[in-house]
Amino acid sequence: MTTLLCTAAALTAAMIPASAHTGGTASARTLDPGDPVVVVDCFSQAQMRPEEYLLACGDGNNRLVGLRWDTWGPRTATATGTDMVNDCRPYCAAGRFRAYPVTVTLSNPEAWPEHPDLQRFTTIRLIYTDTAPAPVPKDVTYKLVY
Repeated sequence: MTTLLCTAAALTAAMIPASAHTGGTASARTLDPGDPVVVVDCFSQAQMRPEEYLLACGDGNNRLVGLRWDTWGPRTATATGTDMVNDCRPYCAAGRFRAYPVTVTLSNPEAWPEHPDLQRFTTIRLIYTDTAPAPVPKDVTYKLVY
């Protein structure tokens, strides 16, 4: 399941709302607790409350879909949805995508180096509410690296 781990690492994809975009100029202002926190996607785009989130940026073999956000706050964001994972059997190109119900929690906001005036979530936790894709545990946390 190396694909799943790579996917999760890629999960850091950022999604910046148009209203929060700084036009590419860095600002030294102090962040306000009311400022939006974003999640960064595989394409370095900032988003808030995305309906889908690609975990496997390299090959697309793992994607969160149907995300319904219960909360989106300054410290955490939580959603329910489905993790679509390619079983890669007998190999990924011939594999089948399987659905796994999941609860998603984004946390640990930090300044986004490319846009220091924005906070981005740096951790994603997946809790599989039924079965998890082998060999992944039912409760797994990944660092978002983008």
